Parts: sequence; C-alpha cells; structure tokens
Amino acid sequence: MLKIYPLNNQLLIEKGLIKDIKRKDNEIEMVIFSKKISSFKEGMSISCAGICLTVVSFENYESGHLFSVYISNETLSRTTLAEYMEGDQINLEKSLALGDEMDGHIVQGHVDGVAEITDVEQDGESSRFTFKIEPNLVKYIAPKGSVALDGTSLTVNNVEGNKFDVNLIPYTLDHTTWKSNLKGDKVNIEVDILSRYVLNANN
Repeated sequence: MLKIYPLNNQLLIEKGLIKDIKRKDNEIEMVIFSKKISSFKEGMSISCAGICLTVVSFENYESGHLFSVYISNETLSRTTLAEYMEGDQINLEKSLALGDEMDGHIVQGHVDGVAEITDVEQDGESSRFTFKIEPNLVKYIAPKGSVALDGTSLTVNNVEGNKFDVNLIPYTLDHTTWKSNLKGDKVNIEVDILSRYVLNANN
C-alpha cells in the first residue's frame, strides 16, 4: 500500500526519543517516545528516520505517547537503523490520510540506500551538507531536484560525480536531528519517486 509523508519546506513533525531497543535473532523492536504525534493505533504507518515502519503497540500518557515498531533484518541491512541506540533522537512523521493537504514532494518511506556525510560547512545562516552515495543512485539526483534524507525533504544544490550537497536552514536544524550530524555519519536516502519512475520507464 502506498504511504505518503507530507514533507515540505524541510519540516518534520518532531524528534522522537528512543527509550528501548530489544534485539532478537538479528531483528529488533524499537520503543520510541513521542510528545506531539497522537491518534496512535496498531498497524498504522509512521516514518522513523525516513523509513516507513508499522506500529505494533502503543501506550498513551499525559506527557506523550510511547510506541513500538518492529524492524526486520532486511530493513536493518539496508538502512541506518541498526546504528541507533537507546537515548538517541530520531525524526518522526505520520503518513498522510485521505483528504489531508499535501505539500512538498512525495516521499514513501521506502529507503533506497545510505548516504555518507563527507563535509559540513556554514553557508550564511544555513549549514551545507555534502553526501557521497552509491553509484547506482547518482542518476536519480539532479540539481534543484528533491531528495529525502533521514525523512527530511531537501533540495539538491549541486551534483559532482557520486556526491551532492544540500542546505539546511536554522529552523530545520532546530526541529530535526540534523544538528547532531557530523562528517562521516550515515543517513537514509530516498530518491525522488518521479525521477525513479521516469528514468526506469525510459530504460
């Protein structure tokens, strides 16, 4: 089933807090605390660091909501979720419901791979992040095109070889986990669904 996350202007609903990680047979159950996201129900989809996951259980408290997601070995092997630890923050967003207003580019939460941060520098009031990606993903990245990184919708500035860069404005840095990202860190990448289908249709 298609799930769409309404990412626009580099905004996410919130930064969640990982409260517990239960490991079993190379798979994990991650327990996350959310202050803002409400209306939880079992089976609903939620984007965690840009990855579409299913809520398997939840508890409501006055201070917020505690929910669990199950992460398979396949997902762990293709994303950065295996690197998260208890106490880490993680970007969260609910999927769109029928009739919700839609802005920004379409993001499914189906991660295409992992990008490595090769440089971080100040660019005016923004921060410019440069990434290195797998060669097979380069064809989907274009200047002024869209890309989702750890669930954040961003606009590509420049592309050179298997590297590209984006700018994150102060608001985004304050409301997501990006402020803690450093050179050498890896993030989840989802290419623009339109570029993927157009290029694949022409092959």
